[in-house]
Amino acid sequence: MGRKKKGIVVSMLFLLWAVCLAGCRESSEQNLQQAEGEVLESGNQAAEIQDDEGAKDEVGNGLEAEDGMPEEAVQKEVGENGNSPEPGDDASKETTQEAEDEMEGKTLPERRDASGRELAMEPEDDLEEKASPERNETAKEIVFASEDWGLSFGEPGTQPAGNAAAADLAWYNAYFVGEDSEKVIYLTFDCGYENGNTEPILDALKKHGVTATFFVVGHFLETAPDMVKRMAEEGHMVGNHTYHHPDMSAISDKSVFQKEMDDVAELFYAITGKELSHYYRPPQGKCNAENLRMAKELGYSTIFWSLAYVDWDTDKQPSHEEAFDKLTTRIHPGAVVLLHNTSQTNGEILDELLTKWEKMGYRFGLLPELEEPANRSN
Repeated sequence: MGRKKKGIVVSMLFLLWAVCLAGCRESSEQNLQQAEGEVLESGNQAAEIQDDEGAKDEVGNGLEAEDGMPEEAVQKEVGENGNSPEPGDDASKETTQEAEDEMEGKTLPERRDASGRELAMEPEDDLEEKASPERNETAKEIVFASEDWGLSFGEPGTQPAGNAAAADLAWYNAYFVGEDSEKVIYLTFDCGYENGNTEPILDALKKHGVTATFFVVGHFLETAPDMVKRMAEEGHMVGNHTYHHPDMSAISDKSVFQKEMDDVAELFYAITGKELSHYYRPPQGKCNAENLRMAKELGYSTIFWSLAYVDWDTDKQPSHEEAFDKLTTRIHPGAVVLLHNTSQTNGEILDELLTKWEKMGYRFGLLPELEEPANRSN
């Protein structure tokens, strides 16, 4: 019995040990599973966070925004349209400086006149001085009240208004009046043909020491070369009035426009050996913005007028009294006066007319004065 009891006790202890061992294993497995579950859950959360951050990066680097444009493009669009730099902003200054730096040291393009002869370039400083600070290349298209040049007069002795503003015309190097602060007259003559009145006009100008500008057409050059030579020899300026005197506002083809100008310049050079002055007067004053632009591109300044009278009709010439009345009561500071060389009245009164203007305190200027900064900003 002693051995039997001892065996039973041993068996019971073994069984108890086995039960304890099994319980420990089960507890360990449960703990292990729980730990693995926590690690897995933690990993999933980390993956979710990483996915969220990746999604954010992806949107910032190329996903299309609501309007279908990449964010980078959207930002650029907003910068250009919604928040564009105003003049004077740093961004604007930097852009301007870059453009100036890029231009620095480059040679300005060669300029030629209407007949193809090379023109001397003006120093950049002079060009900048002539340009009003308010002018730039984005000038608004000029608007004429009519394609026929016209004037509206006010009080005697005051400048008239033209059917385009002087400041707007100056964008295109076009002028009709000078500075109103000084009594100066710019005397011009339109020369369509010769009928014997140009000589007394030149005589009166020579007597008074006055230099004028004569706008000539092809017919005058062909038929009165001696008068043309005298004009040049006595120091007068000779400008372009086109070869055939057409309605230039009806011409939109630049090659046709240019031929009208070139033919005058070439014939004048053949007669005098001198270059034609780069001033252009549209026949009958008919003009539009495109004409002004083409003339400027050909190197011409367009000259209208601020005082004229009906002197061109050779069959109905005004009396001396009528001419003096018009030309003295309406004279004004900065006047660009248009007279016709074909007028018998002009030939007869010019000497006395110049005397009257001189007594009124006027001096006589030349067209290049119109291009000075004070006149360009009128």
